[in-house]
Order: sequence, then C-alpha cells, then structure tokens
Amino acid sequence: MEKVSLNGVEVMPFTSESQLLDFVSENKGILVAINAEKILHATNQTRLIINRNIGYCDGIGAVKALRHKGYKEVSKIPGCELWLKIISRFYEEKTFYLVGGKQNVIEETVAKLKVDFSGIKISGYRNGYIKNDDERQKLIEDIERLQPDVVFVAMGSPKQELLMEEIQKRHNAIFQGLGGSFDVYTGHVERAPKWWLDHNLEFAYRLLRQPSRIKRQIKLVKFLYMLYTNKL
Repeated sequence: MEKVSLNGVEVMPFTSESQLLDFVSENKGILVAINAEKILHATNQTRLIINRNIGYCDGIGAVKALRHKGYKEVSKIPGCELWLKIISRFYEEKTFYLVGGKQNVIEETVAKLKVDFSGIKISGYRNGYIKNDDERQKLIEDIERLQPDVVFVAMGSPKQELLMEEIQKRHNAIFQGLGGSFDVYTGHVERAPKWWLDHNLEFAYRLLRQPSRIKRQIKLVKFLYMLYTNKL
C-alpha cells in the first residue's frame, strides 16, 4: 500500500480496521497512530520514526487531510480501540506481550483480557517504568526469548516507538504503541461518551473536562489553515 505524505509525515490510507488487520497479518511492523498534532508538530526525529513504520489515521484531522488529498474512503481508526480489535482477530492463534502503565494497571489489564478473551495467550508483561538500561535490556531479551506474535507498548510517543524499534531489531512481530490505552481499558481514565466519539468531537469533550488543553487546541487552527491552503 502506498504512503501519503502530510507535512513530511507518511500515512497509510487504510479504508477500514479490517483492511489494516489484513495488512499487518501479512506485513509485521510497528503501528504508529497519526493525528493532527503529530502532523503539525513533526520533528525530524518523529518524521523518521513514523516514516520507517506503519502510520495510520488515529484522529479526524489526519482523516480530513487525506480526504483533502483525494483519499475519500480513508477511515479513522482509534488506537485505543485498534489494539483490542487486533486481540479479537488473533487471540485464538497468536501470543501477546504487554508493556506499559503502572504495576497495578498492567496487572488489571492482563486480568481483564483473560476474562474478555477466554484462552488468550499472554507470554509476558511488565509495567512501563523502565528505570535503567539493564532493565531495558532484560525486557528485550525476555521478548526475544518468548517470541510473542504481538507486542503492545503503552508508554507515550516517541518513547514507545523508540523502544519498539529497539525490540524489533532482535525480534520481528506486530507492534503497536498504545499511549494511555491500558488506563482507559481498566477504567482508570474515562474516554469520551459514545455520542462525542460518533460525531468526531472527542477533542471537544476532553477540552471541556480539561480546559488547560486550550493551548494545544488553538494550535490546531494552524493545521486547518495549512490543510485548506494545500501546505500539508
């Protein structure tokens, strides 16, 4: 599948979650969520990370940008839902390794997954607080030893992508960076209600709940300007 450049950030125009799942089942790699902020504030480092891997439209801003370029069928694929779709599709045949969150959160995540997906094979897991290079190397060695088919890393960008790339050098798999998805899954962080999600207004709901985000949201006006003046 071709990649489309948005401000130098290369995104794959998947038309559905199903198409993305079909792609990663045949092409192992690192899935990176792309939204308007990542496109607008891309640095040389983050562009290179994204462009080496599999960027997909996690936010409506990325979707609008691709549709503006003629990819009318492109779909928004929220990362906090995608990892569960990956599990749902593959849990009967593949093994999983989870990294991220506080110790209680990762333990709750594993316990809940075992209830929601009976028979799921979780090879290993650990929290996201890697204190030193020794712990980092032990994690990589553990994943290399266990050979999981799917690795989820929930540590925030670009930290999670850099770790996944380091692991990938020793063990190839389907990787996805999840940010705070374990916290959402276990109920420690509330996601926007369904109506807001269905109308692509999750950003507005989060702004109402956290007014301090206004500085970040105002910057998105620049994104819209760049989009409609064909500067992306």
